[in-house]
Amino acid sequence: MGLDRPAVAAPTCPATIIRLMAYGAAIRGHPTLAPRLIALVVFTCSLAVLAVATRLTPSASGHGTHTQLGLYSCAWPILFDKPCPTCGMTTAFAHAARGNFGRAFLAQPFGFLLAVGVAGAFWISLHVLATGSAAWQTFRVLTRPRVLWLLLALALASWAYKWATWTEIPGVPFGTVGSPRPNSTP
Repeated sequence: MGLDRPAVAAPTCPATIIRLMAYGAAIRGHPTLAPRLIALVVFTCSLAVLAVATRLTPSASGHGTHTQLGLYSCAWPILFDKPCPTCGMTTAFAHAARGNFGRAFLAQPFGFLLAVGVAGAFWISLHVLATGSAAWQTFRVLTRPRVLWLLLALALASWAYKWATWTEIPGVPFGTVGSPRPNSTP
């Protein structure tokens, strides 16, 4: 009753409509353009990540797949003889892109969760692009402090898992990935 807003006539000039839609102004009969633009960016980025992951051959060791992208080997294991916090992420994405979810989880549990999240973002953004739906707002929950702390805890737990499952690489001299400590017996 008293809370109803008076009906405002929608602008008829196409340039005005596009300008208002671009800034997120909802006009009766015209969905906002901003969510679709954001969805387009998310769709494009997630599609690129998933497409690259399908082109990579997962490393049998559970880490090192990123070198197929032309990137250097990680210096962390060379310096500390332990895996870095993101060790196995690319391998997990490559496994997940092939549907090998168990292997993806074993390669890097948090990497597997991120791969599933990127795939979910791909489908939700495609839905928003096609329909103008407000489904993109479900991602707002990811910015809440409790969720961010949970994600951090999961990332740290995955790193601890990688430390626990890290294996030495035979025949690699000390100071490189997975080498035995000096004065250790074979």
